[in-house]
Amino acid sequence: MLFISEQQLPDGVLEREFTLGDIPGTLWTPGSAAPAPLILTAHNNGLPRREARLVARARHTAARGYAVATIDGPGCGDRPRPAAHDRIRAELREALRAGRPADELLESLAGPLVEEGAPEWRTVLDALLELPELDGPVGYSGWAALGIRLAVTEPRIAVAGLFAGGYVPRAQREEARKISIPLLMLLQWNDEGNPRQRALDLFDAIGSTEKTLHANMGGHTGTPWFEQEDAGRFFDRHLGRTQELSPR
Repeated sequence: MLFISEQQLPDGVLEREFTLGDIPGTLWTPGSAAPAPLILTAHNNGLPRREARLVARARHTAARGYAVATIDGPGCGDRPRPAAHDRIRAELREALRAGRPADELLESLAGPLVEEGAPEWRTVLDALLELPELDGPVGYSGWAALGIRLAVTEPRIAVAGLFAGGYVPRAQREEARKISIPLLMLLQWNDEGNPRQRALDLFDAIGSTEKTLHANMGGHTGTPWFEQEDAGRFFDRHLGRTQELSPR
């Protein structure tokens, strides 16, 4: 892992850009000297890691006392996008405009992103946990499809927060039954292009005995900011920070 830039932010958070082979990423760490629990945050279906609302969530979480890491997945952000991705995305946009069924197109786009992305995330996790300023256990926050795959294949991930607003391939809908870690799912009730019932069925299928669903009115990007605070308390409980963050 090679750090290529760093910036001290006004809230005390240190923001560092890194590369690991051809994988670009960003790591935010809090100002405290003690090793911080790590949260991996992955975006939905190809958003660049520098997208403003994603960065805002990461910085807020780091200011709370966590290390937060994200990468650009295969074909996303700063990484080359295969011509097939552009073709599928164009066909998908046309199908959605015309009101035609789009599940097979979504499957052909999202499925490979999970299959190629999950091994990269595990490689990045290996490198991150070698840093002295980071510590376990590890949390995950973001795209549900990738989170499901990591939750059932990566034993170092102890807790997950999933956003229901991204397509989840059939393979991950089946894998959801194997999840056993504590889980929080966020759902926008009027999310355009993401059928509500599919998200509810996914939540029902998740095998965790401790799982929570928060649903809010509004569209895809309308998640209320207070959910960020609620997610912070959720991670506090399960990543061992409840006691040190409690009022004195």
